[in-house]
Amino acid sequence: MKVTAISLRRGNVIEYNNKLWVIVKNEILQPGKGASVSQIEMRDIRTGNKDNVRFRTQETVERVRLDQEEYQFLYADDDTYHFMHQGTFEQISIKKEVIGYAAVFLQEGMICEVESFEGDPLGVTLPDMVTLEITEAEPVIKGQTATTSYKPAIVSNGERIMVPPHIEAGTRIVIRTEDGSYVERAKD
Repeated sequence: MKVTAISLRRGNVIEYNNKLWVIVKNEILQPGKGASVSQIEMRDIRTGNKDNVRFRTQETVERVRLDQEEYQFLYADDDTYHFMHQGTFEQISIKKEVIGYAAVFLQEGMICEVESFEGDPLGVTLPDMVTLEITEAEPVIKGQTATTSYKPAIVSNGERIMVPPHIEAGTRIVIRTEDGSYVERAKD
């Protein structure tokens, strides 16, 4: 579907030079003279290469509609992650680089949203938050609680994250899957 360059937003997928690109950053520039332009930073979905392009604000580009379906995470082997479609029970395999950093937070049975274009998986969206248990945490240093400081800790999946000083080993915490940041102590 054709859309004007000024209406593009972060996360939109467009077709440009016969490749699929995801918009990373969009900025509208208004020079002193002449028409406004839309400065777009975009990343090639398949190769990961980045590019910066300027479009006139009224110029049209081809925006791509992606299929979004729910899949259940089954298991991982090496750099391949296996998912099962919730309706048809069809299984697909997705490489780790498609999932990105969030792959470390995948848990067996987790329901994820897989975006695909013409049957080719392009991205996996995990739930916003995940609950994990702290397996290792450094001890609290006396006087450290007076300031808002964080200490390193290791969660059950082996990932190292920063937590508040009062969190100890054995505590279940909620973590943001987007960037691996501490949210709160689990309420269970």
